[in-house]
Amino acid sequence: MTSYILAIDQGTSSSRAIIFDKQLNIVSLGQKEFPSYYPQPSWVEQNADEIFASVVSVVSESLAKARLSGKDIKAIAITNQRETTIVWDKNTGNPVYFALVWQSRQTADLCEIKRKKGFEPLFKRKTGLVLDPYFSASKIRFILDHVENGQQRAEAGELCFGTVDTWLTYKLTKGKTFKTDVSNASRTLLMNIATCEWDEELCRAWNIPMNMLPEIVDTSTLIGEVDPSYFGASIPIAALVGDQQAALFGQLCLNPGDVKNTYGTGCFLLMNTGSEKIQSKHGLLSTVAWRFKGKTVYALEGSVFIAGSAIQWLRDGLGLIRHSEDSCQICNEVKESHGVIIVPAFVGLGAPYWNSNVQGAMFGLTRGTTDQHIVRATVESIAYQCSDVITAMGKDAHQTIKKLKVDGGASRNDFLMQFQADILNTDVVRPMISETTALGAAMLAGLAIGIYKDTSDLSKVWKASFAFKPTMKEEVRVAKLQRWQMAVQAAMAFKTDNHEI
Repeated sequence: MTSYILAIDQGTSSSRAIIFDKQLNIVSLGQKEFPSYYPQPSWVEQNADEIFASVVSVVSESLAKARLSGKDIKAIAITNQRETTIVWDKNTGNPVYFALVWQSRQTADLCEIKRKKGFEPLFKRKTGLVLDPYFSASKIRFILDHVENGQQRAEAGELCFGTVDTWLTYKLTKGKTFKTDVSNASRTLLMNIATCEWDEELCRAWNIPMNMLPEIVDTSTLIGEVDPSYFGASIPIAALVGDQQAALFGQLCLNPGDVKNTYGTGCFLLMNTGSEKIQSKHGLLSTVAWRFKGKTVYALEGSVFIAGSAIQWLRDGLGLIRHSEDSCQICNEVKESHGVIIVPAFVGLGAPYWNSNVQGAMFGLTRGTTDQHIVRATVESIAYQCSDVITAMGKDAHQTIKKLKVDGGASRNDFLMQFQADILNTDVVRPMISETTALGAAMLAGLAIGIYKDTSDLSKVWKASFAFKPTMKEEVRVAKLQRWQMAVQAAMAFKTDNHEI
């Protein structure tokens, strides 16, 4: 019989379920979008029940498309949007507040209070992260502060916290499994990345009761079993992994120095650093890539908050394009952006700046500026932001990045990929299998249940589809990067807390 692995890829804007066979070919795919809610500027929330319902729906859809039943699935892997924070009632299993999405900046004030009290060095030293609303700890604190008797209920053991992996596992096992893996736990500001355990001092800094935190386990291991009432069988859950770490594994970036970039709602660049935890001096994060059989692999990470969502802004906010795919054609129709530079800091700037106060800005407008120039400048801004992160990564790792493996929706934009190669002066390689996040999760689950003996069994799966090679003249590249940096500095200098002005 063929061995099938089902990967649940729970993302920021949609949930997907992909069934792979033993050779890691895609057998079927189910996908369902679900909404985000924006109650105030820079606040992003989701309904955790809607997230779970979408997952059940797409798993059922993928099984139906493949004409398979739950009994045919050897293991389930869960990969998920990270940092998004859910708190629920242990007795009822119901969320007590909307999920606070990783993009949301509604806890900026809480982080600023901690910064002024001098906590930032502690967080960086123990977690490898910066003190920022991006991560889960301040979001937990916000929820406990905005739920009636939240702190008391948490201290009494009535509330559970989880990132999306924990929430889905808890629901799929009907409350029998309350776990997270090291890759997700490392994104909370509560886990010590040296010990890979919840840290009492960190929890005390946020006044978060440790009894509401899930058990931390390996990324690739038997974690629990899906209740048969969902898909007709008790299917083992054999991998939990944050989406960006899953993509790093799926791109087979298994050696120190290997780098990948996922172009999704945001951009997420990770470099495998092996057993070494690099403390960044250039605005990057040290994080856990995965842990397998007790062996921890670390990564350097830089996050760009606005990437694919900038293209959505062109489509939905400005109405300059009808479909996201149109941006590639429009970019090729104009030779240059006509001097226009866009800094898409719609929710602040991520790595390497970590400035939550800066707002989006557009520079270089003239009477000759057209819609096409704005579209091209927006697409170029994605590559510029990634270039900033790659530059910082090379400095921290003391090496030149010779190749960048890419995946995600916007990696299909040939103009963007060529411009990325040009502005980095580095080869940009797109894989044959674009579903690298789900693929990486499936690989990790297959290793856990013995379908694959070791990573050498996986090496023949990854194949390059196309390599974009740099063609831009060096003086042009340098001039463009200098102009970009001028725009970033100008955007950071202009800030206002009053959105009504």
